[in-house]
Amino acid sequence: MFTSPSQILCTIFGVNIYYYGVIMALAIATGVLVADWAGTKYFGLKKETIIDLAPYIIIFGILGARIYYCALNYGFYLRFPTEIIAIRHGGISIHGAMLGGALGLWLFAKRHKLNPIKLCDTSVIGLSIAQAIGRWGNFFNSEAFGAPTNLPWKLYIAPQYRPIPYQDYQYFHPAFLYESILDLAVFAILLVLTKTGRLKKDGNLTLIYLILYSLVRIFVEMFRLDSVMYILGVPVAIFVSVGIIIVSTAVFIYNVKRG
Repeated sequence: MFTSPSQILCTIFGVNIYYYGVIMALAIATGVLVADWAGTKYFGLKKETIIDLAPYIIIFGILGARIYYCALNYGFYLRFPTEIIAIRHGGISIHGAMLGGALGLWLFAKRHKLNPIKLCDTSVIGLSIAQAIGRWGNFFNSEAFGAPTNLPWKLYIAPQYRPIPYQDYQYFHPAFLYESILDLAVFAILLVLTKTGRLKKDGNLTLIYLILYSLVRIFVEMFRLDSVMYILGVPVAIFVSVGIIIVSTAVFIYNVKRG
């Protein structure tokens, strides 16, 4: 059993420094450095190309992640519009980050006359390790937990963070931990495929990432209690993930057949 600690790491000159923000910064920095290393070693990119790309992906990715999340929670943000910019409180969407980050990457590639597909292949290696680290921000925010459980690795959630229907329960599945571990597995698979050179065509590594991460997301969503929007009782994230799997698999098969 373990317990989510305080959300606040420390206070500097009267300003609260949140664990969530620190962990997000650590995740981004690690992802950028890993992707830059992979780009130089395996994809023929000049050193620091990914570091130069990073501001585009980060800025557009954060904007996309926040806009997507707020759109899914539009009822809350219509009532409390000032909370839209309070990203330190959490509330971002990986699917929105992907869309925003892809736009930033395309703009960078166009400006510098680089192959955007190769940049994507390099970036997903860093993205997967960044996701594994970033999920721990949910731990400190007492969010992204699953249904009640009494398993040995159960997570204690303080009453103020429990959903109303689950106020009488104390222990929950640490869904964030499940995703963090699985994201590490995705990172390892992508790294092995890159090192062995088994994926010859540009873009196939990105497609593998999209398929694997979507499978991870579907699995984790089955535990989570805080999915923000449902269609026919199914979280929207599952529908989006299934769609990504279908399209990515079809494109991957097409690429393989074309050689």
